Amino acid sequence: MPCLLNFNLQRKPFMKWQQTLNYCDEFGDEDSLEYQKLSEKLTEITSKDISQYDLWEWWEAEGIENLSFDICLPEPKIIHNISKQELTEIVQRIKSSDFNTQHANEFINAFYLRTIFSGGYFYNFLKLNFKAFKHQLFQRNKDQTGRYFEYSVEDIVDRLWSQ
Repeated sequence: MPCLLNFNLQRKPFMKWQQTLNYCDEFGDEDSLEYQKLSEKLTEITSKDISQYDLWEWWEAEGIENLSFDICLPEPKIIHNISKQELTEIVQRIKSSDFNTQHANEFINAFYLRTIFSGGYFYNFLKLNFKAFKHQLFQRNKDQTGRYFEYSVEDIVDRLWSQ
């Protein structure tokens, strides 16, 4: 499936970025020269706008592990030939996220949920590839009579697929 993440490919760069950030922090970087070099190097390697990440003050955000993981994740791409089955699998992953599920692979266990949260990889993938994408599809909604409801996997897939 071309649009799903291969977590095993993300582990090696994750370790590298985490060690580099630790080095900058451990040995100090009062002038932020090492962080600037790191930012330029990461931009070159990942082709991502690293300014979206707070390299200089990662300890105030979500921690070095989460920052390293977010940096090593590829940006979602436009997939012209995604199948309805692939779309369904992505929607199922988001909708059936069990925050207590434990994966045998420790790396996946630590970071999988980051890919399915709002603003995570799969949300961004859907936003990029489906014009009908709205965050409300994955949230509780209120109908005209005031009753709360959630869209089913099938409802979401149908709405996304129809456009």
